[in-house]
Amino acid sequence: MATTTLAVEAEAAPPHKHPYHLVDPSPWPLVGAFSAGALVTGIILNAHYGIRWVFLAGVAGVLLTMFLWWSDVVKESRTPGLHTPVVRIGLRYGMMLFITSEVMFFVAFFWAYFHFALYPDHVAGAARAVWPPAGVLTFDPFGLPFLNTMILLLSGCTVTWAHHALIENDRRGMLQGLALTVVLGLLFTSLQAMEYAEAPFAFHDGGVYPSTFFLATGFHGFHVIIGTIFLAVCLFRAWKGQFTPARHFGFEAAAWYWHFVDVVWLFLFASIYWWGAGEIAAH
Repeated sequence: MATTTLAVEAEAAPPHKHPYHLVDPSPWPLVGAFSAGALVTGIILNAHYGIRWVFLAGVAGVLLTMFLWWSDVVKESRTPGLHTPVVRIGLRYGMMLFITSEVMFFVAFFWAYFHFALYPDHVAGAARAVWPPAGVLTFDPFGLPFLNTMILLLSGCTVTWAHHALIENDRRGMLQGLALTVVLGLLFTSLQAMEYAEAPFAFHDGGVYPSTFFLATGFHGFHVIIGTIFLAVCLFRAWKGQFTPARHFGFEAAAWYWHFVDVVWLFLFASIYWWGAGEIAAH
């Protein structure tokens, strides 16, 4: 049974007279701020003067900060008495607010797309007020886009399976569900890269349609990559036995994020690929 069940962890008493977690002094906020500043400065220097080392240093600093800071958070979650039920409620509220901010992030892209789709006469330089603009060939929505939709929907099922297996104390089912979800996330990203490589329009100097298309779907693809990494880390932690039926907020947050990615894709598929389809490009 040791290979198929999870250990049940008792709730430890907080080390203080209150249920809140007072974090220890940490260098990572300051290091992260300087690294982010170097990253943005490096983008400017690289774009205008071809100086790359500042950008590379910024990227390395941000990645190092992310790894070490989040490692500290994982250690805190494993320390008895620190992540009390009250603290975990606060973490849940924080994740909810973060996902809400991400929703508003995508609202901006949908707003831009529907503005020009519903009012094509606002497209600068267009010979005719049509959407997609004249001369733009679009994807067949029931080709790769539909396949990717099925893959993401299936991944939503597998991550839910893993979550329920965790709650039911089924370690094997949790690991299998998480591993399948990570594989499906990688498959989605690979197929989207293939789709971009075969796109009948280009982002550079392509006009408003390619701009709105690549920004909306590209940023979603970036979120899929983040979510896949998130779930891969959870898979490693699950394999190490760091989740229990009572204490697994890290995995729960990853599952919430993945469902958010699924829902955004459904809106992208329905509005941009299907509703906004024009003349289909030949394959």
